[in-house]
Amino acid sequence: MTTPVTALTVGVDKGADGRRQRSERSRDQIMDAVLQLVGEGDLAPSANRVAARARVGLRTVFRHFEDMDSLYRTMTKRIEDRVMPMVAAPYTGTDWRSVLREHVARRARVFEIIMPYRIAANLRRFQSRFLMEDYHKNAALEASALAAVLPAVVRSDAMLFASLELVLGFQSWRKLRQDQGFSVEQAESVLQQILEKLIRDVVF
Repeated sequence: MTTPVTALTVGVDKGADGRRQRSERSRDQIMDAVLQLVGEGDLAPSANRVAARARVGLRTVFRHFEDMDSLYRTMTKRIEDRVMPMVAAPYTGTDWRSVLREHVARRARVFEIIMPYRIAANLRRFQSRFLMEDYHKNAALEASALAAVLPAVVRSDAMLFASLELVLGFQSWRKLRQDQGFSVEQAESVLQQILEKLIRDVVF
């Protein structure tokens, strides 16, 4: 049996739609606030700071996100959506060495985008099962992406592959950019120089 459409039911539907739209706007404001704060260097924003930046009440923050982990889940999804087109783009190199160099340049761009968010997540991962799992997932993805552009002779050399994985990992990029103060261009140049030395003697 269908419910008759009356002025009353139309009013109820419009009211529900309005509440849903306001809820969605609040959620977007909160998530934008988290991304802004972390991107500006506030690597552990409190719920209070998130609420203040989003211009919503503290209760509204926790109504949309049961805890801060929920915020980080959504933040991770937003960042992944931003960088995945870069990660998945086809390479233009014609041999494995040129593809590997391109891979390093691509990592530099991606790491620079995700750096504040990855650091923020790392600060909390020992108190969060989700963030710890995400940390290991990212490490595995980095290793598999590297393996995908290497020939079997390099993949089968455990020491060489481990060296490449270490040098080209996120922590190396963070150290170059933050601890040693290199510019983006300088940091990428360092990685490319180390890479050339590591693969110099590979015969393939």
